[in-house]
Amino acid sequence: MTTTPETIAATSLLRFATAGSVDDGKSTLVGRLLHDSKSVLSDQLEAVEHASRNRGQEAPDLALLTDGLRAEREQGITIDVAYRYFATARRRFILADTPGHVQYTRNMVTGASTAELAVVLIDARNGVVEQTRRHAAVAALLRVPHVVLAVNKMDLVEYAEPVFAAIAEEFTAYAASLGVKDVVAVPISALAGDNVVEPSAHMDWYGGPTLLEHLETVAVVGDPSSEPARFPVQYVIRPQTEEHPDYRGYAGQLASGVLRVGDPVTVLPSGRTTTVAGIDVLGTETDVAWAPQSVTVRLAEDIDVSRGDLIAADPAPVPTKDIEATVCHLNERALRPGAKVLLKHTTRTVRALVKEISYRIDIDTLEQRSGADGLEVNDIGHVVLRTAEPLALDSYSDNRRTGSFLLVDPADGTTLTAGMAGEAFDTVRTTTDDITSGDEEDWV
Repeated sequence: MTTTPETIAATSLLRFATAGSVDDGKSTLVGRLLHDSKSVLSDQLEAVEHASRNRGQEAPDLALLTDGLRAEREQGITIDVAYRYFATARRRFILADTPGHVQYTRNMVTGASTAELAVVLIDARNGVVEQTRRHAAVAALLRVPHVVLAVNKMDLVEYAEPVFAAIAEEFTAYAASLGVKDVVAVPISALAGDNVVEPSAHMDWYGGPTLLEHLETVAVVGDPSSEPARFPVQYVIRPQTEEHPDYRGYAGQLASGVLRVGDPVTVLPSGRTTTVAGIDVLGTETDVAWAPQSVTVRLAEDIDVSRGDLIAADPAPVPTKDIEATVCHLNERALRPGAKVLLKHTTRTVRALVKEISYRIDIDTLEQRSGADGLEVNDIGHVVLRTAEPLALDSYSDNRRTGSFLLVDPADGTTLTAGMAGEAFDTVRTTTDDITSGDEEDWV
C-alpha cells in the first residue's frame, strides 16, 4: 500500500505515559500489561518466577518486571523516565514509565512531553488524592490529548460499581476544568488481571474496553494536512560536485503539517517568501512530505537560509524577542529573575535573559503564587524572557513541537528548564509589567 498524508493517520505507533501515586500499583500494572500482551521474554519471566518463589509467593510478582528502576532509586542513583517498548498485532507502543512521587514531577514532564496519551492510576480505596490532581494537571499542561483513568485494586473494594463511578465522576470533572476533553475511565485490578488485557468476569456492569483494547484503538494521530507546515532547518547541503554543481538543499525533520512542491513558504526569522521547488527523501525526489518525515527541501529562490531557520507555511508565526511562557524547572539550581541562559528552540539556540518570573503555579489548586524568589526544582510557573535574536514560536497549545523550548546553562550546557510558549491553563491568568534589567543589553 502506498503511504500518503491521508493514510498517515493509520500509523501503528502510540506513545503513552503512565503516572500514579506511590503504592497505587503502577509497577504491577506495567508488568501485567507486558506479561498479558506476550511482550515479556521467556528468560525475563523465568527470572521473575524464580524471584517470586524465593519470596514465598505462589504466583509470579509482575511488579518485579519493573523493580530494577525502584532498586536504582533506593541506591541513590538519579532516575529519569524508563522507556519500554512492546507491540501487539494491532499497534506498536512506546511506554514512558514515570516515577510517581511529588519530587519527580519533572520526570513526568519529561515522559509526557511527547506522549499522545497518559494513563493516570488511582487506588480505588483512596480515590482522587493530591498526587492524582497533580498528574492530571501536568497532562493538561503538556496538552496530552487523551487521558485514561485506570481505577486500580477494584478487587479490594469488592468490584463495587458505585466506588468506580464516584471516582470517575470526580476525576473527569477535575480534568475538564483543566481543559482535558477526552477522559476514558477503566476499572481494573492489575494484580488479578481484570480489564487490563482480558475482560473481567467480576465486573459485568462495565461495558467499556479493556485498557489494552483502548490503547490499541484510540485515534491519536490526526490528519497532518490539518496543521500548518513547520520545517526547522537542521543542515544545509551543498555538494558542489560535477554531478550537482548548483544543488542547495535544506535537511531536517518536518515538525508538523504537509509540504508539497509548489507550496508558498516563509523563511523565518528573515521573513523572506518563496516556494518549494523540490523535496528529496533518501535521495529520491517526491512531490509531498509530511510530519514527522526527515527530508531535504529545495527552494525556488536562492535566499540566505541556515541552520536554525524555520521554513513555514501560512499562517506563519511572527518572530519576536519577547517571549511569555509556562515553564517547568528541571534543575536543582533555582531559576532566578535576571538569569542569563541559552534558549534552544527546535534547531536554533540563542542567548536569552529571564526578565521576570511572574508567578509560580500551585499545581494542586492552580492558584498563582509569588515568583519573585525564583523557581525551585519541580516548580511550574510563568516567565517573561528576552532573547538576543528573534524566534518564530507557535503557541504550545497550537503546536507542541514548535511551541516548546529548553533553557540551558551557558556555562556548562546543563538543561535547566522546559518551556511552553503561552499560558498553561485557561484557569490560570495573569498580566505582567515590563521589567528591565540594568545589564540586559550586555547579554541580549
